[in-house]
Amino acid sequence: QVQLVESGGGLVQAGGSLRLSCAASGRILSINAMGWYRQAPGKQRELVARIFSGGSTNYADSVKGRFTISRDNAKNTVYLQMNSLKPEDTGVYYCNAAIQVVQFGSVSEYDFWGQGTQVTVSS
Repeated sequence: QVQLVESGGGLVQAGGSLRLSCAASGRILSINAMGWYRQAPGKQRELVARIFSGGSTNYADSVKGRFTISRDNAKNTVYLQMNSLKPEDTGVYYCNAAIQVVQFGSVSEYDFWGQGTQVTVSS
């Protein structure tokens, strides 16, 4: 069983910073892409940032220059440093990871999701 556990959400004023963490645990063979998505009330879930096993990253245009994604492969953990936060960054932030596991003697890759952490930015 694989789990993703997020932490670090909360309430912050506009212009402030937060750091989200997401740790993967369980019977993990390897982890490919790890990322953060967010969902604001009444809106679809959207990609915020993603980092691949080799270290390459991509970001939503709305967060470029303000957010930084990083990962610690030894700890199976991904981070999202969020600076210069804006009220429009408010939402539930979900961690996502493409994880390879050994199942029935073969390697399979699945998408796993965390439970979500609330980020609220007040104006």
